[in-house]
Amino acid sequence: MFARPLPQTLLAALAAPLLLAGCFDASPESTEADDARISVAMLQPPRSGLTPLSDDAFKLSRWSTAETLIRLDANSDPQPFLATEWTQLDERTWRFVIRDGVTFHDGTPLTAEDVARSLTAATQAAPKPRILDGVNLSIEVEGDNAIIVRTETVDPLIPNRLSSPQLAILAASAYGDDGRVNPIDAGTGPFVLKEINGTTSARLDRFDDYWGKPASVAGIDADYVPDGTARAAALRTGSADIVEAIPVSQVALLDPTLVHEVPMPRTNTLYLNTESGPMSDPGVRATVRDAIDRSSIVSTVYEGRADIAEGLLGPALAWASDYRASVENRTPPVAVDGIDITLATFTDRAELPEVAVLLEQQLTQAGFNVTQEVREYAHIEADALAGAFDAFILSRATVLDSGDPVAYMFSDFSCAGSFNIAQLCDPAVDEALEKAAQLPTGDARRRAIIDAEAAILRTDAAIPMLHERVIQGESARVVNAVRDPRERRLITEETSIDAPDA
Repeated sequence: MFARPLPQTLLAALAAPLLLAGCFDASPESTEADDARISVAMLQPPRSGLTPLSDDAFKLSRWSTAETLIRLDANSDPQPFLATEWTQLDERTWRFVIRDGVTFHDGTPLTAEDVARSLTAATQAAPKPRILDGVNLSIEVEGDNAIIVRTETVDPLIPNRLSSPQLAILAASAYGDDGRVNPIDAGTGPFVLKEINGTTSARLDRFDDYWGKPASVAGIDADYVPDGTARAAALRTGSADIVEAIPVSQVALLDPTLVHEVPMPRTNTLYLNTESGPMSDPGVRATVRDAIDRSSIVSTVYEGRADIAEGLLGPALAWASDYRASVENRTPPVAVDGIDITLATFTDRAELPEVAVLLEQQLTQAGFNVTQEVREYAHIEADALAGAFDAFILSRATVLDSGDPVAYMFSDFSCAGSFNIAQLCDPAVDEALEKAAQLPTGDARRRAIIDAEAAILRTDAAIPMLHERVIQGESARVVNAVRDPRERRLITEETSIDAPDA
């Protein structure tokens, strides 16, 4: 077991409220729910001044201040948002109709020109938003209420890409001559961003001229609290209404009714080197596959707060289990007796070295002689990609900003993959991935994705062990906070505060 000393945990918990003294006010009070404000303890401070052309875009999205043309549903299928409809005119050309009656927070009306300006700024940014990696777009205005999007190559995922928070549509006032983007008073959402206090906090107010349903609360007070113990203390003391990413070690100290687990599209996977060393033998890889006890890893390292993997794609992609069947024609395991292998991982995610310890025990019982190699990620990635290890433990996001897992599968398992730790090059896998990539979003594409998953699993190049969860805290007075596996939404116009009893 990997128990943490209780006295230290309690001491840290007791000290945490002192750390928060400058971050949060006392327990929020309001005589009317409509006038209440929601306080949020965020996991990380902004890295780039809350520009949407960076990962900070996800904060703007979670606060419902910046909006995109498209929104994804639970199945990652595109739905109308600031665009009300779209048409694929040919393989490389799309037409999007812009919603009428939308007002930016600075009072100017949303136009097709504004949409084209925002998207063009993203295509010209250095670096580009990652949703546009390898994608070349051109955008032009058509009439008063439509834009034309053209791609250099065929891309059936254009509507999905336009759902990325990094492609949010902002008012002209947001874009400076120096290339910087300032989102204050520039979005279209139910909350208007009013203050950015560096890496300390941000303040948002209800936007009364929102094109949809007005927000239920008066505003949002967001504080950045990187320390997990401090975030948990903020929930326990009532200093925060919503808390991001509570550490597993703190959950036992909290009222269980305030803790909510959200499945993440992230899989803890063991990659095996198919090109060289003992793992180049499919039978040896099959032995590793059968040796892993996933349930003990979940119960011991993750304290039961993870999901045992049935495939590469977990419960955060709700549709995956509906299409999945047992993988057939798998290679049988072989007996091993003293085969030397190197098992590697990194320290940046605290649970991975603990997983490595359990895996070493399980593989030793199966007949392997295991040597561990554990470093910081920055110092081990190059060796992992070069095939320096027989086995590598990685916590891997399985969908990128498009909400679609094909890009991840190509990157990790195709012959030309840029993140191919398993060194896999299998014609059947490449064929399955090519088929999936060419299909539009919908049922046929999802079936093809699961077929590609089966082709990958059949090689035993990657052995999925578990799917991670994020633990979200919500005070008892919060209603309708969003528990989003993609971490795009948190507070919306529907989020409210229970009015106190008279």
